[in-house]
Amino acid sequence: MPTKVTRIHPSPLKLARLLQLCSANLPVGGFAFSQGLEYAVEQQWVKDTVSTYSWIELNFIQSVARTDLAILKRCYQCLTDNAFIRFGHYNQMIIACRESAELRMADLAMGKALIRLLKNLDELELSEYDELMCLPEISFVSAFALAAWLWRIDLDSTLSGYSWTFIDNQVAAATKLVPLGQTQAQNLLFDLTQQVAAAIRIAMTIEDDELGGSLPRVAMASAWHETQYSRLFRS
Repeated sequence: MPTKVTRIHPSPLKLARLLQLCSANLPVGGFAFSQGLEYAVEQQWVKDTVSTYSWIELNFIQSVARTDLAILKRCYQCLTDNAFIRFGHYNQMIIACRESAELRMADLAMGKALIRLLKNLDELELSEYDELMCLPEISFVSAFALAAWLWRIDLDSTLSGYSWTFIDNQVAAATKLVPLGQTQAQNLLFDLTQQVAAAIRIAMTIEDDELGGSLPRVAMASAWHETQYSRLFRS
């Protein structure tokens, strides 16, 4: 007799909260930063769909998965355990991993904006988290973990959502800069999101002494972007 399969449907409200957290309309200013991509396009390192895919995919797997996603997972677990001191430790670690002034500024500006948004949402009770809300500097990664925890989004969805925000932001920037057509951009989103499961596997299994992924070319592109003659994105 065949085994009956029971489908577990995600809560519509939790799905809506995840979509809200990952929306391009979330007022954190991510659209203002290119993460070094603008300089890469200027230098013709990125010039078509193939090189765009290569740039974003390498950054995602070798840096974001091993740094942002791995520390996002740890921050989320700290909230589960009420380990606020450890949360602060990982928050400082992710900030220290930003390899240029521009990358650090983007991370802190977006983190600050997300915390400001959380403070102004009417339905959230935040008194228990005052210690975290008042950190002098907070990474967008840490703030994203806190928002997901407060909105009761599970860890797998949180990691997937953060992955989407990074990929979507980079493809949106490339659409303006390379430039790419809308259909090319959608194909890139399909192709790049195929890597999300692999990135999450890395984040879930990496040890503390393996955290971090340096990409010197991305770091230098971000640093050199500050003196680029003409810029669409913040530096």
